[in-house]
Amino acid sequence: MNFSLEQYLDRLNSPSSAVLEELYIDTWLHTMYPHMASSPLQSKFLAFICKLLQPSRILEIGTFTAYATITMAEATLAKAEIITIEANEEYEPLIHTYLKKSGFENKVKLIIGDAKKILPDLQGLFDLIFLDADKVSYPEYYVTLKQLLRKGGLLVADNTLWSMKVIDEKITDRETAAIRLFNQLAASDKEMEQLILPLRDGISLIRKK
Repeated sequence: MNFSLEQYLDRLNSPSSAVLEELYIDTWLHTMYPHMASSPLQSKFLAFICKLLQPSRILEIGTFTAYATITMAEATLAKAEIITIEANEEYEPLIHTYLKKSGFENKVKLIIGDAKKILPDLQGLFDLIFLDADKVSYPEYYVTLKQLLRKGGLLVADNTLWSMKVIDEKITDRETAAIRLFNQLAASDKEMEQLILPLRDGISLIRKK
């Protein structure tokens, strides 16, 4: 994104909460891959989705340091339930620290482990699902998450343009190929409707009809 545009947006968009600003800084200071965190602009978009949809049950695959998790918790009703799954146990202490700081430790249920093994055991349907996990598994996630999404529910998937690699057919690495397949699965599924937006690294809104 153009730096001047980014400054303009930062100046005019509603500010992030103090706890999110602290977490964002902490993520960049104390994790090896801080760019994996949702950007403030992307998270504000996700918050807007939550405020419009008002989901009562949310599923997140890929917690990282819980920036998007807390964003969704802030933007939903107190009775909303958020289940978030993170594969890397190293992030667990930081996640719990900020869930406690934000006051949402009882609203958010963190599960540490392999989402592909955990998802089949989840009960009930979800109003909103946010996918931001290992990209090679995106097509596999699509099949499972579709079954967990209620009719009228929304699957939000991050990184679906993958640094624009998906549009270059000469690029065939596993991650690019997987995201390309994920996008095609959603596009060709008559039970779903998809809108891919060029926000940050691409974000898809996939609604179950």
